[in-house]
Amino acid sequence: MSDELDLPSLVDAGARTLGFDDDTDLEVGPLAFGCWRFVGSDVARGRELIETALELDMNLIDTADIYGRGHGGRGFGEAEELLGKVLAEAPELRDQMVLATKGGIREGVPYDSSPDHLTQACDDSLRRLGVDVIDLYQVHRPDLLAHPLDVAETLDALVDSGKVRAVGVSNHTPAQVRALAEYLEVPLVSTQPEYSAAHLDHLRDGVLDQAMELGLAVLAWSPLGGGRLATGEGVRPELIAVLDELAGREGVDRATIATAFVLSHPSSPVAILGTQTPDRLREATKALDVHLDRRDAYRIIEAAEGVPHP
Repeated sequence: MSDELDLPSLVDAGARTLGFDDDTDLEVGPLAFGCWRFVGSDVARGRELIETALELDMNLIDTADIYGRGHGGRGFGEAEELLGKVLAEAPELRDQMVLATKGGIREGVPYDSSPDHLTQACDDSLRRLGVDVIDLYQVHRPDLLAHPLDVAETLDALVDSGKVRAVGVSNHTPAQVRALAEYLEVPLVSTQPEYSAAHLDHLRDGVLDQAMELGLAVLAWSPLGGGRLATGEGVRPELIAVLDELAGREGVDRATIATAFVLSHPSSPVAILGTQTPDRLREATKALDVHLDRRDAYRIIEAAEGVPHP
């Protein structure tokens, strides 16, 4: 719904390619299904969620070996194990998804991107998922004690071995990305930062700028600020007021506007949704039809930061 200024919508509802077009043929939708709370459920319920996500063109299924520790999970690896059980029961789903997982967090360390551990972590993920290849393997958190050359050689070896199709990073700074990319033979295709109207740091710290510079797909985790943008808890009331106003104008709920805001950045982020309710997944797709123009987006940013732009 346009306003009297008739400004075009910034919301990008199109497909995204992981990396530049000549790097990989992995194409994903603007919304993705995140598995950090994909725990504590039986296979039938898990299958319903995965099938719903795929039906809604949320073909990027994002998980990690650490998922299962917290959010009601029983421990490390549980989300991958549940997804593996779903794929074993319905193997036809595997070809419908871009399967992404992450490694490099090690309980009690906490970060380990040494060649031995990262290789073993990938092997363990393959086993839990019950697949022969992972489409996108990302280093979950930077290991400050690992030389980027060692990490690069390990990632290159995983691709060369056929265990992994493409590689990326998660929660890395621009300097860490550039250092790793310097040593890699294969291209980095993705970066996975936290980004939402409640977490705008990456608008200015170079993370999103670098993604556009290097052609990295931006996989935005926690697009609802850990649920705070839906509940309104712990968020500036001015921000909630703007989101609610825009939601009323567009005929959707506040969470949908928050998701559309993530999709409005020129880096064309993929919003990774963590809801474990099929109806909420369906509701989220309304973000693709929301009209958020440049003025709307700046109103959200100003309300979130509490500082008017000059």
